[in-house]
Amino acid sequence: METSVRGGLRIGALSKRAGVSEHVLRAWETRYGLLAPTRSSGGFRLYSEVDVHRVQRMRAYLADGLSAAEAARAVLAEPAMTPSAPAVGALRAEPGGVAGLRAALDELDERAAHVVLDQLFGALTIEAVIRDVLIPYLHDLGDRWARGEVTVGQEHFASNVIRSRLAALSPGWGGGHGPRALLACPPGELHDIALLSFGLVLRRSGWRVVFLGADSPMNDVERTTEALAPDLVMLAASDATRFDSIRPELVRLARKRSLALAGPGASTELATAVGAQYVETDPVTAAERLAER
Repeated sequence: METSVRGGLRIGALSKRAGVSEHVLRAWETRYGLLAPTRSSGGFRLYSEVDVHRVQRMRAYLADGLSAAEAARAVLAEPAMTPSAPAVGALRAEPGGVAGLRAALDELDERAAHVVLDQLFGALTIEAVIRDVLIPYLHDLGDRWARGEVTVGQEHFASNVIRSRLAALSPGWGGGHGPRALLACPPGELHDIALLSFGLVLRRSGWRVVFLGADSPMNDVERTTEALAPDLVMLAASDATRFDSIRPELVRLARKRSLALAGPGASTELATAVGAQYVETDPVTAAERLAER
């Protein structure tokens, strides 16, 4: 698995950081000289923060309508950036990504939504699409629903389209020989897209994932934990009352396995009280950090 090493980033780590596939990165390097890697003692290409910055700027120029060749020339013509300087133009999804997806889903146009998703998954990594497009869109959707700007039907339609697309990326994710994670939402919790996203990224890092999903009875969670002895049990909820109603079960789980609590319903106080870990970052970053450890 490509990763970061002392002195630089391997191409896989650069791909995750910048949200561009390894294939595209290699093309930009060979065709346009966009990247300037050094070599490790073992002969591997190592990329710097300057390269991360150049990829981010390349994406910004492409989003403004420049061709790949024009965008590369524009990036290379910019003032040199030192590795310690902050990157200009933080990583963002294609400007049309969130807006295009929002327009299609608001109109209940499933075909148009999948066209946008096809374009995004074709240009960006799964991690970048989830973190920079889908999660922001879902947060915005929830806020608009709370303000009465979208109907329950629109919210359900959009969530189902996104969930079905992510679920299609997950066949066979329980196979392999890596660490095993058991993922579930407690009883009454119906929102499992963030947990599904966490599982997808974790699986791409070599973990085996057992996904119980929404509204999982705690008896089933505990029995599955006993049977499989996972390295991690993660429960996610959007409402704190979901966790409050199962505190005794959480304490039992935490005594037996490594337990993590995530979602808006979790908190540092709750995790400390039951002996669990509190996961406060977005699901993609949380999975990447866990995989690195």
